[in-house]
Amino acid sequence: MTQRLNYFDTSAEISGKYLDFSMALKKSPVVREVGQLVDIRASQINGCGFCLDMHVKQARIAGERELRLHHVAIWRESPLFSPRERAALAWTEIVTTLPAHGVPDDAYRAAREHFSESELSDLTLLVVGINGWNRLNVAFRTVPGSADAAYGLDKAGLE
Repeated sequence: MTQRLNYFDTSAEISGKYLDFSMALKKSPVVREVGQLVDIRASQINGCGFCLDMHVKQARIAGERELRLHHVAIWRESPLFSPRERAALAWTEIVTTLPAHGVPDDAYRAAREHFSESELSDLTLLVVGINGWNRLNVAFRTVPGSADAAYGLDKAGLE
């Protein structure tokens, strides 16, 4: 696979602002708690190899267990996730796939059972953010692993 263009170089100012948005989200306690799982699941759904590769490596560096990373794709069947993590993954899926008639009330109510309004707002902004990154990297065919050295992801030991 060959990258089509480098949007960070081509649209440096706007890309930088989008990165600032993503970095600001990391200050949210709920994002620190479930953000890696959300980033991985959305990237799986969207088929974004670059983001999936990056977020799996970031999760490993942060100490996430390898089996849980393998189980993100099967989170409904896996016993490895808490009810709150399951709620975050379900919300990620519904907001990422957006059914034709929008997010159903029952999906919202299920998420609200586990997250405050503020937490759900932050979580939704995270889902919006990763979906944008996924779309950029899929559109421009960013090569998985191509930014490992720049982001320190070579420390994950997952070559």
